Amino acid sequence: MFAIIQAAGWPIYFLLVASIVALALIIERSLSLRRQRILPKTLLEEVIRVYQSGKIKQEVIDQLAINSPLGRVLAAGLRNVNAPREVMKESIEEAGSAVAHDLEKFLTTLGTIASLAPLMGLFGTVVGMIEIFGSQNAAGANPAQLAHGISVALYNTGFGLLIAMPAMIFYRHFRALADSFVVEMEQQAVKFVDIVHSTRK
Repeated sequence: MFAIIQAAGWPIYFLLVASIVALALIIERSLSLRRQRILPKTLLEEVIRVYQSGKIKQEVIDQLAINSPLGRVLAAGLRNVNAPREVMKESIEEAGSAVAHDLEKFLTTLGTIASLAPLMGLFGTVVGMIEIFGSQNAAGANPAQLAHGISVALYNTGFGLLIAMPAMIFYRHFRALADSFVVEMEQQAVKFVDIVHSTRK
């Protein structure tokens, strides 16, 4: 591996940094975007029980808010449980927007790496081509310099594509996952609002 890096020349170091950052982001998002962490299964039922028991204390709301992203959304509803329906829905929507922003954290960086890696590989290719043409002289091409220039060109192109493909796959996967979580949170929040206001009639 080290021999390949040496053969690829200095442009590959930019790609190595990009690959390390991309891998770190993929691991971080994989751990952060777990369903059980975002949407605990029984949380909505527990919140409904708390509401129906009338034990809505500030400590309970604060604990709910730090429980999970869904907890933050439902806590916003509990804080405004005695307000009109529209006020309650608006507070839930504001909390939902903040949660959606958190779920998409680092995805822009991962998408940028996926788009930029082939261009960085292309830059390495250009550097390799410059070395190839630079090795030409009146006596002809130096085979060693010619081979080095070709290896710089090809290794960088290949490595750029190797980084870009999984980064793009994970970027799209995490984006779709975050969107699906937001939709499910909205559905559960609307269900909670409906239950709260149906009991008042």
